[in-house]
Amino acid sequence: EAMLDTDVKSKPSQPHWYERYVQPCVAELLGTALFVFAGCLSVVENTEGTGKLQPALVHGLGAGVIVAILGDI
Repeated sequence: EAMLDTDVKSKPSQPHWYERYVQPCVAELLGTALFVFAGCLSVVENTEGTGKLQPALVHGLGAGVIVAILGDI
């Protein structure tokens, strides 16, 4: 009787401590730093015509990009 590979189930290994504790903290720090940096840069040169739309767009698009890049961590 032949044994198929699908019949054998292996136990999933636990993630390494670095992947479990350090990597999420570094990703959170990097994401927050990029979010604040981009937000501050959006209002450095506050001209009359930009108003409140430019910082709102920068923060919204920045949050979307950060989630897309760091979301799987």
